[in-house]
Amino acid sequence: MIREDAPSAEAGPEGLAREARSRAQPLSPEDRKAMIIDAVIPLLIEHGRGVTTRQIAEAAGIAEGTVFRAFGDKETLVAAAIEKYLDPEPLRDALRAIDPALPLEHKIRAVIYLMRERFQSVMRMMAVIGPERPSVPQERHEFAHIIARIIEPEAAALNLPPERVAYVLRLISFSSAFPALNEGIEFSVDELARIALLGVAGRPFVVFTPSGAAPAADAAHH
Repeated sequence: MIREDAPSAEAGPEGLAREARSRAQPLSPEDRKAMIIDAVIPLLIEHGRGVTTRQIAEAAGIAEGTVFRAFGDKETLVAAAIEKYLDPEPLRDALRAIDPALPLEHKIRAVIYLMRERFQSVMRMMAVIGPERPSVPQERHEFAHIIARIIEPEAAALNLPPERVAYVLRLISFSSAFPALNEGIEFSVDELARIALLGVAGRPFVVFTPSGAAPAADAAHH
């Protein structure tokens, strides 16, 4: 009697080799954990902390007991998934990949696009998991160093030092990604890039205060 899973005699050596290569290799414990984490992230965004281990197991294509063997309990898995989702290093890698030789407008657009996408994704996660989240090392000023290197070739044409420009771009990206600040008035990435370019590389101007006159902000208090 021929087993249904037995290789066909007609397959030949090449066919048998292909079959052997196509068989799934067992995952290492770390790879299995990473696979489960990748499966749980979309579920967290959809269901928040109320996601069940059964839903996680079905999404990962594994037995429910495997979830517990890999992480011990659901909360440990949720914390690991949130930590991976909030890890800023993928954004930094994407920023590092921007070619400093590109025209300034292309680089500014790419920076705003990447940073706004990051802020929007973090806000989606925060909306469903609440304020409790694992501590993620931020190295908050690293992004500014990366962006400064990207726009350094145009430093002489900027109205601000490159690292201060980085903070301007973060401010624009964050505020445009924050739903409560926009209320249906959306700005495209191209619009934001033009606004940024006018502010950091446009013609500077001087606010003229007549001699002996108090600045408008001060005059308002007298």
